[in-house]
Amino acid sequence: MKDQFDSRLSALKEAHLALVQRPNRSEPLGNGIFKRYEHPVLTAAHAPLSWRYDLNPATNPYLMERQGVNAAFNPGAIYLDGKYLLAVRTEGADRKSFFAIAESPNGIDQFKFWDYPVQMPETEEPDVNVYDIRLTQHEDGWIYGLFCTERKDPDAQEGDTSAAVANCGIARTRDLKSWERLPDLITYTGQQRNVVLHPEFVNGKYGLYTRPQDGFISVGSGGGIGWGLTDSMENAEVKEEIILDNKVYHTVKELKNGLGPSPIKTKEGWLHLAHGVRNTAAGLRYVLYMFMTDPQDPTKITHLPGGYFLAPEGQERVGDVSNVVFANGWIVNEHDEVFIYYASSDTRVHVATSTVEQLVDYVKHTPEDGLRSAASVAARMALIQKNMEYLKQHS
Repeated sequence: MKDQFDSRLSALKEAHLALVQRPNRSEPLGNGIFKRYEHPVLTAAHAPLSWRYDLNPATNPYLMERQGVNAAFNPGAIYLDGKYLLAVRTEGADRKSFFAIAESPNGIDQFKFWDYPVQMPETEEPDVNVYDIRLTQHEDGWIYGLFCTERKDPDAQEGDTSAAVANCGIARTRDLKSWERLPDLITYTGQQRNVVLHPEFVNGKYGLYTRPQDGFISVGSGGGIGWGLTDSMENAEVKEEIILDNKVYHTVKELKNGLGPSPIKTKEGWLHLAHGVRNTAAGLRYVLYMFMTDPQDPTKITHLPGGYFLAPEGQERVGDVSNVVFANGWIVNEHDEVFIYYASSDTRVHVATSTVEQLVDYVKHTPEDGLRSAASVAARMALIQKNMEYLKQHS
């Protein structure tokens, strides 16, 4: 029995090492805006063996998986001391999510989880589930993690075991190892998910991108990407919200939308990455889209390309919640290279790479959604005629 245990453990270690060390190559051609890559950067199988197996042959003679990992997705991201770090939503077989830090030397492959998951402190009202953390390195010197904290709805009818309440949990750290939990965000516009901290002070206050909604799943009369200010993060309270980017009929954000990671500051303005959701006969479809806001006024949209920026393709469309891409983390390194970490179908993490220059070009020069088929054709006709004229002159 001991020989079988050792043989199985050796095979498990070999397979895990091969997965972690597997090179990740960019796919050919692409769309010129970003590069996709051959493999996901993180999956459930990347979780360390010590998280899943009891490695003692006396207590686990068959080397069974004792605590399964179901998925690794929706990571916050930060570039710290030359390392690419992801705060990954790691979901156990028990459906509980927790945060775990994965590190890579190049941002594209060789991601390896730290030895232990994050032990996120709780408030007086314990979280049932935590997920989708946004990491923001704020100018006040702290790294903040804003995430969704989910609790059972205390007003649910008897027997209803699915009604939940979502709110924005807040924590801060210097090193992603030691975390200080702060009180949850207080707002007055219903439930909050996908709340993001602006990385700079605005008129001496902290700026928050919100996503108010009436219920846990349905946005109801709410929705849209909101904006509000709070005097402090120690007791964050937004008393007034405005909607800076609303959901719009028959677009990629028809049903709901929310901001992804903290925006990237450029000379032209703030680059934003968001998700948009529409309903289809096959269910909800999540895609990513981009926009830019004024460099001095984060609430003023200056450029809003029509359509999606990135949508699920191929095997990305298959998973626990199919036909979904979601991003709440991206990184800009010292070379202005951008690493966009997106999850597919609530199952795994991918990376797409671009540059600040390319993304600014995309946002500034992609036509806005004309909101009608005729307007869409007109925009395409203008491009075709421009190309025909160019080819005629250079033939």
